[in-house]
Amino acid sequence: MKKISLFLMGLILCMGMMFTSCESCNREINEPAVEETAMDSIDSVNYVYMIDSAELNLENAIAMDREYMFLNYGGNYRWYESCVLLKNYLDEENDGSIAGISNVFQVVNEVENGADVFVVLIAHTPDTTAYDVRNGFWVEDYPMNDDTITITYAQAFELMNQVNYPKAHSRNCVLRKPLGPQDCNPQYIFGNVDSQVWVDATTGEIRESNPAFPVEAE
Repeated sequence: MKKISLFLMGLILCMGMMFTSCESCNREINEPAVEETAMDSIDSVNYVYMIDSAELNLENAIAMDREYMFLNYGGNYRWYESCVLLKNYLDEENDGSIAGISNVFQVVNEVENGADVFVVLIAHTPDTTAYDVRNGFWVEDYPMNDDTITITYAQAFELMNQVNYPKAHSRNCVLRKPLGPQDCNPQYIFGNVDSQVWVDATTGEIRESNPAFPVEAE
């Protein structure tokens, strides 16, 4: 098995831990999907390609990974999440620089007696990209393939810092469209399970809570 950095393996491992079959999933809906993890090895990771730039960019990674999915799986893939691991913590000095990116996709292949469903996890560090393909369903999100995302990660980070909301001691941001009783746009979610700042990826509106579960006014 080829060796890759502990950092990259942590990204891919934690992404794999975030999906499961539809019967057993109980993921906390407000929890961003990237956490820092270290492992000595992971057999399911394979090299895909190398990134030339030493500076990661979320929009470039999404575009590149969506092109990879289209070329390898056709147009029936679903894009569910894009997860950022920042270099520094949100509640400390931080310019938004990115240490790692993971993108989450699902593919359904029709077979004679049903369908095969699997999740493709693609993880980037500044010098390496790897992927992991596993059987299972991704849940708790709507696909974002057809959504209009006008706010970039850099813009969302700036908007998040313009408001006087508490910043979590976290290095996580996830772009996702959460399931819930209220339809909403894709959201950049900065923080962790205890505290988040939500930035609407279409309008730039900022909240402290999940817009798919609106808080009733007192």
